[in-house]
Amino acid sequence: MHMQLHDQDKGIYVRLLQPDDAEQLLQLRLSSREDNQRYEPQYPDEFFTFASQLDLIYRRKQEAAEDRSYLFGIFRDEDDVLAGTISVSHIVRGVGQFADLGYSLSAAYKGTGYMTASVRLVVEYAFRSLNLHRIQAGVIPHNTASRRVLEKCGFQKEGIARQLVKINGQWEDHQMYALLANDSPMEHT
Repeated sequence: MHMQLHDQDKGIYVRLLQPDDAEQLLQLRLSSREDNQRYEPQYPDEFFTFASQLDLIYRRKQEAAEDRSYLFGIFRDEDDVLAGTISVSHIVRGVGQFADLGYSLSAAYKGTGYMTASVRLVVEYAFRSLNLHRIQAGVIPHNTASRRVLEKCGFQKEGIARQLVKINGQWEDHQMYALLANDSPMEHT
């Protein structure tokens, strides 16, 4: 699958990560490690290696081939620099037809609108091409930037999932959000 989803207004495109992206993915992880640590699991040092990132991309490519998970890169049109990642994962088929949404952006591009644009692109793809009915995302309540991205994209609050994920060594509650395929169209702010 070699498609690209574009947002010309923001000057970005989204596509599945490929093995050739491993070095950029590693640099993204290293440059954002400290800034993102308060919102991510504690990764071992070996996670921050080229071999680990390449292995991750190969595993995610296999998961995409099996329709279980999709890992996209967010790239700038002007220079093809990897600005962040966004994933549709834990896909449930059958009577569920839902998945989890996750994302991370380089500290250098926060406040640019790249993530909101990318979420819109991937959500539209998930509903139209993957035929999902529901996309859900959990956010640590104090992560106001991430909550704002979801709210701008039309996600609705559903409640608190207590101690859902171990983030930075601590079990953290997550505000759960969801968007349904038949919800009203996303706002364009």
